[in-house]
Amino acid sequence: MNQFAYPEGATPLDESEINGLVLTHITTRSQLDRWEFDNILEAVSWLDRTKPKDILNEHFVKTLHRKMFGSVWRWAGQFRKSEKTVDGPWLEIGTGLRKLCDDTQYKIDIKSESSDEIAIRFHHKLVWIHPFPNGNGRHARLLTDTLLANVLDRPPFTWGRGNLTKDGATRSDYITALQLADRGFFDQLRQFVRS
Repeated sequence: MNQFAYPEGATPLDESEINGLVLTHITTRSQLDRWEFDNILEAVSWLDRTKPKDILNEHFVKTLHRKMFGSVWRWAGQFRKSEKTVDGPWLEIGTGLRKLCDDTQYKIDIKSESSDEIAIRFHHKLVWIHPFPNGNGRHARLLTDTLLANVLDRPPFTWGRGNLTKDGATRSDYITALQLADRGFFDQLRQFVRS
């Protein structure tokens, strides 16, 4: 079995999830990062070509995850089936995601908040729900940027202009901002996403 080192704040995979590797020659974190990065570039290219607007639904959320990770993980695009130290039991992921998408669409329709605020709160809650075994932060950031660009007519967030997949100051700032938002304090996340 492969054992991967995890950056700060990452949720470790369990054995059955690790066994879902499509590319069984991967044995190190750097190899995994490289293959996932290449797959994510394909997903970004797909988004650039298709410019989807109907994204606030379970089908699109799963499709994007599969496009981002399907060449690496067999379970890409499928909700996790294991408990993690995140919001609620895994059996409630679908319900939580539907509520998030419906609430976000409602906020857009009634213009109750600024576009950035809608996107910040969408991102935070999607990370909190943690729908998939792996790639939740990267998926939530790409989906949030798609929401901004294709639905809200705003530029994507800059996400601290640093590497969020590797340990370092930028990742630490991002995790701290998410943890503060968990407690209802969104100011640091607001500043981070446009820094």
